[in-house]
Amino acid sequence: MELDDEVCLCYHVTLRKLLNYAHRTRPRHASQMSECLGAGTGCGWCVSTLTRIAECAERGSPLDLPIRPEEYASARRDYHKKIKWSESGAGAGRADSDA
Repeated sequence: MELDDEVCLCYHVTLRKLLNYAHRTRPRHASQMSECLGAGTGCGWCVSTLTRIAECAERGSPLDLPIRPEEYASARRDYHKKIKWSESGAGAGRADSDA
């Protein structure tokens, strides 16, 4: 994944923004990553990636995300199908163009 690729596809938050936020603020809890443009507060798909970003920032270690943006988006679509995004939870009645 490249720096300008989106990690949070709901709110279009890029890896670059998230890395800069994490390195600048050093969040004590991964949930604080949501303070970066609402990342992780939509469908929830990116939460595990946000956690990895926060952990790497805390340790001061580099982040390696060896996935292409197309694969990441495809996995998110599968995630939405699995949880029936358009029929349940926060997405009830919502049409998601990425799903």
